[in-house]
Amino acid sequence: MKKSATLTTLAAVLLLAGCASDTAVMGSGATVTASDKTRMTHSGFLSDYARLTPAPGAEGAECWRDPKLDAKKYDKVLISRIVVSLVAPKDQSEPQTIDPSDLKTLTDYFHASLVKALKPQMQVVAQAGPGVLVMRIALTDLVPTKVTDSVAGTLIPYGFVVEAGSGAATGRPAGSTPYMGETGMEMQFRDGGSGTIVAECRDTEIGRKYAADVDGSAVGAAQTWASGYLNSFQAWSYAKNAFDKWSLLVAKRLGELRGVQQ
Repeated sequence: MKKSATLTTLAAVLLLAGCASDTAVMGSGATVTASDKTRMTHSGFLSDYARLTPAPGAEGAECWRDPKLDAKKYDKVLISRIVVSLVAPKDQSEPQTIDPSDLKTLTDYFHASLVKALKPQMQVVAQAGPGVLVMRIALTDLVPTKVTDSVAGTLIPYGFVVEAGSGAATGRPAGSTPYMGETGMEMQFRDGGSGTIVAECRDTEIGRKYAADVDGSAVGAAQTWASGYLNSFQAWSYAKNAFDKWSLLVAKRLGELRGVQQ
């Protein structure tokens, strides 16, 4: 009965999504990408990759935090200019080439997403100093979705049945396909007064065309499915979803460490 209700709601959400892109219909999009531990990057941007471990509540990201860190002393945050240091994925000999205008659009989007997530609890400033937490970020892997392949897979009768299971079959996150986009990120936090590194993280997110939220409500599951599906027809939508996901995770964790209600 629950499965039938989910499918019925999915049909309704897909119908509505054809007429609107409002998040009230599509949901937050936070579940349409999934972390892939086999594709984590090692670009040299971080100081010590050996000490990174899966972080509780970080949905697959690997992190390290100075055990002496007192996050409550930071009430301001500086988000440094996001840099791009692309490395070749393990299954490719050369890094992905990307149009400079696309890179600017993506880095601007990520910066704005972080500001939006952090501003309610911390003042966003433009200069380092005491009480300022400095965030340094590098995008280390950017692969756009191959939209033509996504369209072709959709046109095949019952093709979604094969596509939906192809992620796990190829070692990728469930619900992804070989032509989905992926986004890698390495992030470092420094004390704005001393410059000391207080935390580091990395993650690589893979787009999920057939994203399922089996633990949520019928409406939530339908929103997740519809959002993942529709994002598969835009080259960089999954990257933007990954940015929003990381922004929310950073804000949530900082709020917990600083004792601030979210």
